[in-house]
Amino acid sequence: MTSDAVARDVAPFAMTIGGEPVATEQTFGVINPATGEVFAESPDCTAEQLDLAVDAATQAFRQWSRDEDRRRRAVLACADVIEAHAEQLAALRTREQGMVLKDSLRFARRWPARIRDFATIPIPVEVVQDDDVARVELRRRPLGVVAAIAPWNFPVLLAMAKVVNALIAGNTVVLKPSPYTPLTTLRIGELLCDVLPPGVLNVVAGGDDLGSLLTHHPGVSKISFTGSVEAGLQVAAAAAKDLKRVTLELGGNDAAIVLDDVDVDRVTDALIDQITFNCGQVCIAVKRVYVHEHVYPALVEALAERAGSLRLGDGMDPDTDMGPLCNAMQVERVTELVDDAKAAGGQAVTGGQRPARPGYFYPATIVTNVSDGVRLVDEEQFGPVLPVMPFADVEDAVRRANATTYGLGGSVWSADTARATEVASQLECGVAWVNRHTRTDYRVPMGGWKSSGIGVERGVQGLD
Repeated sequence: MTSDAVARDVAPFAMTIGGEPVATEQTFGVINPATGEVFAESPDCTAEQLDLAVDAATQAFRQWSRDEDRRRRAVLACADVIEAHAEQLAALRTREQGMVLKDSLRFARRWPARIRDFATIPIPVEVVQDDDVARVELRRRPLGVVAAIAPWNFPVLLAMAKVVNALIAGNTVVLKPSPYTPLTTLRIGELLCDVLPPGVLNVVAGGDDLGSLLTHHPGVSKISFTGSVEAGLQVAAAAAKDLKRVTLELGGNDAAIVLDDVDVDRVTDALIDQITFNCGQVCIAVKRVYVHEHVYPALVEALAERAGSLRLGDGMDPDTDMGPLCNAMQVERVTELVDDAKAAGGQAVTGGQRPARPGYFYPATIVTNVSDGVRLVDEEQFGPVLPVMPFADVEDAVRRANATTYGLGGSVWSADTARATEVASQLECGVAWVNRHTRTDYRVPMGGWKSSGIGVERGVQGLD
């Protein structure tokens, strides 16, 4: 990491409105989750500045929406700029969010490729009728100003998916990052000032009040939101007042069903990845595991051994296996759910207690002797914790996996792919995997059933 890259991540930050960096006297502190201390200041957007951002996007929309080739070239140029600053952005992301630096670097180097992939998705013209009577074409048209509200767990990846789809479709964007992780997004806004026409992409930072002002703003035509179910309901209610279009990617409580013929070592590696990668703060990560009783003891033992050997530490430390959770709210929630499970008779076979150290750390934790009806099983913990439960009958496991208000993702694990595929087809969720979990492709639309969301992102369907 160059000294310039490290130095820039604590320099003053500005919002981007109308193609120009904009400072404000109002600021709020951004906390390093590895220390629990403020390490940088973020601008706090005022209502007047938000109006300026929406107005700038409105003014830019007319010309931007007219030329698809120009849009695609501009988005590809954005990828080049982000690629040139990947190391700087990765270090900043780790500082404000906690992800282990090697993973931040891997993702930062992947962002440009994802942007280029999104930029190649076609906007089809569908011919509904073409005969002697008439020719009828179905053409997709841009909506206007899109409010993109990104979460703190993947502040850049999920924001860029929203932004690039919107821009390619011909819309302009006002992007609001989470107040927990505004800095990397603000920096990207600064970097793209010289790439995109003024007003096409505006980045504003602030708290929940700013999010409410944005979703209620009369100049916004569409809201793309990723976050909790509770916040998503508020966004939907705000949008309903003037019939704004919405895409909501909300929480998940993904189940993994492990059948009786698996390779225990392979499944152990995969499930440990689910709780160590980004400290388990992944919407579509495995959150509960149903294991056939024949392999249950061996799998629990292997999971406990692997989880207990992981090294907690600052994500900037190359020896760290798992960094901190992103914020105090999240580590308190994980602690509360594990403590509740233990009070209900659950056993933490490894982990299960917050360490006595600064920062928002929680160890990788495997919990047994729990079942449906315990909050750790029924709710989304969003942390490095897995409740692992036995089953005897596959149909019962499927029923239990589906007995939830969530429906984002799920997976089935077996040496027999055809058998696993048949079981996976019964899961009530947006994406069902076989012998893997969380891996996605830009061509595959992502969205959830039930309380996990409305609409999809990515792929042609996301562009629609």
